Amino acid sequence: MPSADQVKALIASLSEGDEAHFYSIAMQIAAHEARMGHGKLAEEIRTLIDKAKTRVPTVGPIPLARPRGELAELLTASYPNVRLNDMILSPDTKKKLERVIREQKAVEVIRDRGLSPRRKLLLSGAPGTGKTLTAAALAGELGLPLFVVRLDGLITKFMGETAAKLRLIFEAIKQTRGVYLFDEFDSIGSARGMSNDVGEIRRVVNSFLQLVEQDDSSSLIIAATNHAAILDRALFRRFDDLIEYELPDAQRVVETMKAKLGNFAAKSMAWTKIGASAKGLSFADITRACEDAIKDSLIHDRLSVSGSQLILAIRDRKQSVLRKTD
Repeated sequence: MPSADQVKALIASLSEGDEAHFYSIAMQIAAHEARMGHGKLAEEIRTLIDKAKTRVPTVGPIPLARPRGELAELLTASYPNVRLNDMILSPDTKKKLERVIREQKAVEVIRDRGLSPRRKLLLSGAPGTGKTLTAAALAGELGLPLFVVRLDGLITKFMGETAAKLRLIFEAIKQTRGVYLFDEFDSIGSARGMSNDVGEIRRVVNSFLQLVEQDDSSSLIIAATNHAAILDRALFRRFDDLIEYELPDAQRVVETMKAKLGNFAAKSMAWTKIGASAKGLSFADITRACEDAIKDSLIHDRLSVSGSQLILAIRDRKQSVLRKTD
């Protein structure tokens, strides 16, 4: 029989969502039973552990295990409530993402046939076009935690350290099912300028290639980049899908504005003219322009946003974007 301390440790690890510790204690119990001559019981416990490790939960949220120790410096965790319908997407992009969600929800059926569901995605496009929000929406749709890889904690100037940290992250990917986002993935390439580089970035890319190819976990791995052209070409073959994001066209500009303004939009709005004025802005910039217009109305005790207010907010946002790129 397990000791009182082992029972308490099992309950504590379960409440904290620490699967690795839970399985470790269970294996200790199995080993103890084997030493006591209870071979059949020990084997049954081991079989249950192996079965639990290979399970793929498809219904309901997964308890959010907060990264601890060194992982706390490498991953930030959250439980997004964003859904795909909250985003304004092109028909092609929405179709690809819906396919990922369908395959993830049918993961057991797909794997029973010896196939693998889509779960390694490379998202490419300009800043503010919805790449990061996509990771949150996939997590929200699937009831999974979102883990964002902190590249500031991952990339170091010390030889071999970054590759070692990558291995830690992929261990977490295997142990805790979730959506793992490598945001600003191209910044790995910008690390070439470090004075202590001595080929370190090549080792990092090689490590990532090996780890992502060997990974057969149940987690989703998403890499988002603003500059796909500077990525190692071998990276593209390791992903199931490349999804490209573009700046919104006139129709999606207007859809975004209407969704963001809601009841604040004045009854008579020259949407075609307003949409044309926002050409070249990202979804994020359009959202900020709408928020600025709403705040201006609230400050002046107005119940709606006029077309002229919105155009002015768009003009200010464009100037801000130009200053950032100068």
